[in-house]
Amino acid sequence: MGELYLDARLEALRRSQNPDGGWGYFPGKQSWLEPTAWAALALHGEPASDGAWTLLQTWQLDDGSWRPSADVQISNWGSALCLTLACVRGEFDDSFKRGVQWLLGTSGNESVLWKRALMKTGLFSSDRNVNYKGWPWKPDCASWVEPTAHALVALQKAAGHYNASGLDERVRSGRGQLRDVRCADGGWNYGSHAALGVDLPSYPETTALALVGLQGAKDLSKSIATAKAMAAQTTSPLARAWLRIALALHGETGPELPAAPTPDVMITAVEALSCSNYKFLKTGDPT
Repeated sequence: MGELYLDARLEALRRSQNPDGGWGYFPGKQSWLEPTAWAALALHGEPASDGAWTLLQTWQLDDGSWRPSADVQISNWGSALCLTLACVRGEFDDSFKRGVQWLLGTSGNESVLWKRALMKTGLFSSDRNVNYKGWPWKPDCASWVEPTAHALVALQKAAGHYNASGLDERVRSGRGQLRDVRCADGGWNYGSHAALGVDLPSYPETTALALVGLQGAKDLSKSIATAKAMAAQTTSPLARAWLRIALALHGETGPELPAAPTPDVMITAVEALSCSNYKFLKTGDPT
């Protein structure tokens, strides 16, 4: 049954690829980085994936980051997805190194020096430990669980191919932040575990993504149990797909998928990855 799930999704992705080599969030729509990167990973080894990489290469900016589409000239979190794709493809050239350097130089603005200094004086308080550095959706914004998880995957996969100064420490700090913002039930909210001193609920998708970013951590038994419970309850296709990936990366079995793929291209791509190619998001393994 797993092969049928995968074949249906891969065929849907092949049919919906745009002439420029990318994918939109829905068939026939403008190409965007996020669905293009996930579809390229799902179809890795096929000409369609090569065409996507050719397009994404043209979207890299001078600072080493990637823009989210042909028309939007903004550095953003999707740069991590391009670096992960580069690692899977074995593309370790100067553009790869510039991308790594950009990611290393980007952090949530809650961890800037002056805010950390104010915390020591008691004039500034936060529901997270601002000594840890996570990643924002775009520069000069606060860090969030999802971009932090994707950045950790990218940097941990890049570590074996580029000995960048500060990379190991930055990974430790990012992993520390994910642990720090974990909710009371072991799962994750979108950003912090609390707001104004009030505990926040955890959600299936962000819990899954945090577990993807924390591969190899030894204190995750409660979090994995929470993820399993969420997998049995959530009706969100995207959350179920990410939970399949997260649980598989931690040696656990995830939820089943519906027989037919959704019209949403990104969900279809992530579901395809969850069938067998989740290994491409495995850290410590360049392939």
